[in-house]
Amino acid sequence: MLDGFLAAFGPLAALGAVAALAAGGFAKGVVGFALPLIALSGLGSFLPFEVALGLLIVPTLVSNAFQATRNGLAAAWESVLVHWRLLVILVVMIALCAQLVVVLPEWALFGLLGVFVTLFGASQLSGWRPRLQPARRRVWEVVAGLIGGFFGGIAAIFGPPVVMYLLAAEVQKVEMVRVQALCFFAGSLVLVGAHLASGVLNTVTLPMSAVLVLPTLAAMFAGYLVQDRLHQEVFRTITLVVLVVAGLNLVRRAVMG
Repeated sequence: MLDGFLAAFGPLAALGAVAALAAGGFAKGVVGFALPLIALSGLGSFLPFEVALGLLIVPTLVSNAFQATRNGLAAAWESVLVHWRLLVILVVMIALCAQLVVVLPEWALFGLLGVFVTLFGASQLSGWRPRLQPARRRVWEVVAGLIGGFFGGIAAIFGPPVVMYLLAAEVQKVEMVRVQALCFFAGSLVLVGAHLASGVLNTVTLPMSAVLVLPTLAAMFAGYLVQDRLHQEVFRTITLVVLVVAGLNLVRRAVMG
């Protein structure tokens, strides 16, 4: 099943991929997102960008399905009804931008994403806390969907713009995690189709991506034990610190190769 990946990259790369996805899965269990951010930061250290992206897709899809329905299908559907605009715009943008993966150079992909993530997280940690007026909420929902869909399409990373919007809208912890998971699950479904067409998901990456579901889920459920004990403000701070660290690593990857 894994012969193609092992022949191309070796057993050490397979072990590194398990470690990267487990680290991302644990972070996702704690803060509700950051699986692709952390895993891509790790995978990008020893694998080409397209291969790293391919390995992320199936674990991202499955973990978000579990996370979106953690509180039941009724709660998930209620969140869909409230945030459907964000979901629709995100999905459309991902479908449109996914093919850019095979066009843009790797340094540009890592650099764009890393700078955006780092600036957002650092600005929030420094005390900048935008709050949305109810009358402007729909506008920023559209903006978050457009930007999240762009980065989701090129790097399977939907989180920062969606998180920024939900933090500014002061969505509470449980609802915030559920909405994030719904967005990421819908986006991952689109990515599966888009990257089967683009070639990012292929006979080398797809089997390995499927195997990586197991360490990702195990680590995510371990992370739940931490998340359930976090106060809202502590949860918010940890979320932002994770963003900054992951963003800086992506910038490093863009600059140093």
